[in-house]
Amino acid sequence: MKLPLLFALTLLVPATAVAEEVHHGHTSPYRGEEARPIKSLSEADVSELRRGGGWGLAKAAELNGMPGPSHVLKMGTELALTEDQRKRVREVFETMQREAVAEGMRYVSLEDGLEERFRHRPVSATGLMTLLATIEESRARLRFVHLSAHLMLLDILTQPQIDTYNRLRGYKVPG
Repeated sequence: MKLPLLFALTLLVPATAVAEEVHHGHTSPYRGEEARPIKSLSEADVSELRRGGGWGLAKAAELNGMPGPSHVLKMGTELALTEDQRKRVREVFETMQREAVAEGMRYVSLEDGLEERFRHRPVSATGLMTLLATIEESRARLRFVHLSAHLMLLDILTQPQIDTYNRLRGYKVPG
């Protein structure tokens, strides 16, 4: 008699949990993110932006067959870079990195300002539009920094090196 009761209880508990979840089906996919210092950015996002990382902003170039400087430097041997190419790619990378760090820090700061306004409620529709325009302008500059670095490499690398890069990265570049 105890075994059927135990079996019934094990079936009942998950069913109750499911019923409760269905009943409270309004749970946000953002649940847990309310503790973030900047709600619109994860800790990983902030870290990536502050260190000048790509943050996926150059996918339009990368996934259309235009190599990125960071990866090219790591693949220098496989791409048979000449010393001149290596030097030029390093210069592109260092400039990109310096500009990306500066703009990434600015972007994080602007997002933090937006967060602060919503946290303390001193926000109006007009002020919001101005702040959002400034944030998006920063994001566009950041994206330009990364995308333009990919463009510059087209003048440094040969087509066979670009083809090798894409093959090694696992891309099937449309062409």
